[in-house]
Amino acid sequence: MKRAPAKRRARKAAAGSRGLSPADCRADTLGAEAEEVRARIEREGGLVIGAYHDPLGRQPLIVAVLPVERIEPTPFQRDLSQAHHRRLADVIDKTGLFLDPVIAVTAPREGFWTPNGRHRLEAMRRLGARAITALVVPRREIAWQILALNTEKAHNLRERSLEVIRILRGLLEEDPARPESAFAFYLEEASLATLGLCYERNAKFAGGAYNPIVRRLDTFSDEPLAKAMRAHEKHADMLMALEERVAEAVAKLKQRGFVSPYLRAFVVARINPLRWIKGEPPELAEVLKTMRERAAKFNVDKVKQEDLASAGGAPDEQE
Repeated sequence: MKRAPAKRRARKAAAGSRGLSPADCRADTLGAEAEEVRARIEREGGLVIGAYHDPLGRQPLIVAVLPVERIEPTPFQRDLSQAHHRRLADVIDKTGLFLDPVIAVTAPREGFWTPNGRHRLEAMRRLGARAITALVVPRREIAWQILALNTEKAHNLRERSLEVIRILRGLLEEDPARPESAFAFYLEEASLATLGLCYERNAKFAGGAYNPIVRRLDTFSDEPLAKAMRAHEKHADMLMALEERVAEAVAKLKQRGFVSPYLRAFVVARINPLRWIKGEPPELAEVLKTMRERAAKFNVDKVKQEDLASAGGAPDEQE
């Protein structure tokens, strides 16, 4: 796979040098795409409150009140936190005001998706609300961008990986012919898609032990999304097979009386061929194959307690 270009950090712009003035944000006309969304809102039983052009990117935006039952979270975001949405419901109920509109985009066939308002939406449902205020973005592709920029985004490797694989599946339905590398901004790292597939199969998968290797070698492909997805699935299959062998070695070490939160990291480090390779490394599939073969032959009888003292990496139970 060809590596996507590195992200470039934006330089600080001169004050007042970009975007629209308040008066320029007035939207007397929104364009065909936004007008179609306006009509969609009314057909779905919503009420358009107003419209304007975003002061930075000049994109048309619509402020609306939407029926709660017509909005669903995007199918590719992180799981709902029961505690979080219940706390939100309590706060909203005490104030009697809903002051933080959700962002919404049109769903593929009917209704709307919210890419970053899942907990607020569930809080309003918990309170029995009939409607919810929303900032409707005519461009549905913005849903992926919002997830990439969301300040509430999970930092746990498992949650990040699951979120990325869900985004990838959503993109696959929307535009399977576009190259995966075109969506590198939304997906962060190619390794997260591969690890996400592993976490879907096993929620307790020890991704932290393998992430340094996968992250180094798994890159965004210039191939269409459908083909890139098959490559991630192949790598996930190999990772799961490797984990079986590593788990067997860890179990044998425990039987010999070794106790450490770094047993898995120790085994993975011992069988990792990248430690000895200089220059251009092999492809991920080749490295995973080599590691599986080494894990199957791992001799726990040669391991000494002092060997574990220098073991590092992610603890076995970091997830």
